[in-house]
Amino acid sequence: MASRIENLFIKLKNSPRYRWFIMANVSVGTFMSTLDSSIVNVALPTLSTQLHSDLSVVQWVVSAYLLTISSLLPVFGRVADLIGRKKVFSFGFILFTLGSVLCGLSTNIWFLVGTRIVQAIGASMLMSNSSAIITANFPPQERGRALGLTGTVVALGNLSGPAIGGLLIGFTSWRSIFYVNLPIGIIGYLAAQMVLPEDQPQRGNEKFDTLGAILFTVGMVSLLFALNNGQDLGWTSVYILMGLLLGIILLGWFLRWETRVTHPMIDVSLFRNRPFLMGNLSGFISFVVLFMNTMLMPFYLQHILNYQPSQVGLMMSAFPIVMAFVAPISGHISDRIGPVILTTSGLTVTALGLFYLTSVTDTSTVWQILPGPLLMGLGSSLFQSPNNSSVMSSVPKPKLGLAGGLNALVRNLGMVVGIALSVTLFENRQAAALHGIAQATAAQQTSAFLSAYHTVLFVGGVLSLFGAFISLNRKGYALAKD
Repeated sequence: MASRIENLFIKLKNSPRYRWFIMANVSVGTFMSTLDSSIVNVALPTLSTQLHSDLSVVQWVVSAYLLTISSLLPVFGRVADLIGRKKVFSFGFILFTLGSVLCGLSTNIWFLVGTRIVQAIGASMLMSNSSAIITANFPPQERGRALGLTGTVVALGNLSGPAIGGLLIGFTSWRSIFYVNLPIGIIGYLAAQMVLPEDQPQRGNEKFDTLGAILFTVGMVSLLFALNNGQDLGWTSVYILMGLLLGIILLGWFLRWETRVTHPMIDVSLFRNRPFLMGNLSGFISFVVLFMNTMLMPFYLQHILNYQPSQVGLMMSAFPIVMAFVAPISGHISDRIGPVILTTSGLTVTALGLFYLTSVTDTSTVWQILPGPLLMGLGSSLFQSPNNSSVMSSVPKPKLGLAGGLNALVRNLGMVVGIALSVTLFENRQAAALHGIAQATAAQQTSAFLSAYHTVLFVGGVLSLFGAFISLNRKGYALAKD
């Protein structure tokens, strides 16, 4: 048996398509980890009911996952540089799979949040190394194509979560959205052991930036904790003010430290590159506005229209289906005409989708709702691949892995901020609509929900147009020199 496995490994390594087997393994880890960023969204109403938690608490099932990833992406990226990417990536599969099983066994909301953090640590090991592994194993003439495919896998993973989750919950239970990772994680780990080449970690005098890692992690956790709990605890609460102040001070200290340390955890000089900066800013905004709707739409479909989770999954599958068809085409077109027109148009179309959804009511039919997700799917398809190509092509090739990690960090921050902003704004507007009403009727509660939901969508549309303006000013590719 061992000899057969060894022979298979030798055949793989000698195959002219070996690099694409590496790509497939990386794609499995990337898709699985990004899928779980959003697959829980559609389960939130069910979790809220079965685990007896309100929206402000149950949102932590999503937020804790994204917050942990955002805090640890640069850390594990740097750790992998020092001890080897294969080791970190492979262990990421193990930890992610273990966390998934524990999530499925949860019996209360805070145990679920805690096990989501375990799952997220594994996901950050996978996500922080995917671009670097691709960069190391693909020749320059194929690297852009491979990174573009990775970006498409990331977007599909993030945006197909609600659809897949809705179908799984509808036909089984909410626990299935975690148990489904068990066979995938095991296969991914075994494939990583067989397929991924042994990489040589960096030697010499390079040291891990321990102070930078502590400053970044604690600062990010403090800031995002404050943003996620501001509405619930009150923006003038001492805990929220301390979180905001501590986060700003530590992240400011981190940026200053990174410009002085010999071997920084993050090379902040990349952000002096205009296309890189504008691409990441517009990418950040795109994920903010997408998750503002992704967070709240399942509640609208289940609580207001009384759809079943499987129906919600089918409704929200419109987004990833459109993206699967259009994203490769937009990536191909961007190679010919550049990213500016496509990325700017994409964010504009996304804004139109959000503005359209401000017209939905408690009697809207499927066909009246569907144009909104379709427009948003089209807009995201036009934006994601060209933006990813623009960002990655604007940095020197030796820094492609680092740039990919920063791109992933910005993307996850966008998701966290989108969730925090949507929940905060929604609960604020809903409370304002019900102010002075002692016992709200069902009709009044529905009206308050719709009013708050429409406000969130409108703000998201305005932000998307702002992102389009930023994207318009990226000044093209500005290809970096080696």
